[in-house]
Amino acid sequence: MIDHYRNLFDRHQWLEDALNWTVVQPLDEETTVDDLLWRLNGGREPHQRTMEYATEEAYLEDQPVFFAFKGAGTYGFLEFSYGYATPDHILVELSKTSRVWMATWHMNGGYTLLYAADGEIQARMGYFIFAEHLIQLGDPSILADFLPMLDSLDPEDYRGKRSAAFAFIEASTGMRLESEWLDVEEAPVIIFDNWNQE
Repeated sequence: MIDHYRNLFDRHQWLEDALNWTVVQPLDEETTVDDLLWRLNGGREPHQRTMEYATEEAYLEDQPVFFAFKGAGTYGFLEFSYGYATPDHILVELSKTSRVWMATWHMNGGYTLLYAADGEIQARMGYFIFAEHLIQLGDPSILADFLPMLDSLDPEDYRGKRSAAFAFIEASTGMRLESEWLDVEEAPVIIFDNWNQE
């Protein structure tokens, strides 16, 4: 599983600079992707449009730009312009009706893995890419299986550690990000514009 994402990052190296991968498992089978997008945009309809070359045009936006993907009982949302992390207050609201996993990093670091459920952020691991700086908050048992994945990698295998975060989320949710999903032109994207409102 780690090798799958290692290959994905090798093919799409720009993702190693900045991204946010949020996987949502709705607890209500009738929840739609539009419901989740509304909640992820802080209770407002996000702007949806088509970008001819999304991975290039997204950098021209001042707001988070996402691809949305559907799995088996899960939805994956990939922010690929600047690595905007979904704000805590939105994750808390969303997790009242769903289980939520997020991996995020950006040009200035971050490297966060997070789990939210029952209306609260239950576990967060920061700076997971650097063993000496790793920070754990919340219930450590939730992310406990991630640590052996990190320990199995060379300390300077940063691509492997990013890949492990995605592999851990896939193992937890069944949601896999496929490399070919990112090789798209005329791609539908979602632009969130209400993250700064509490």
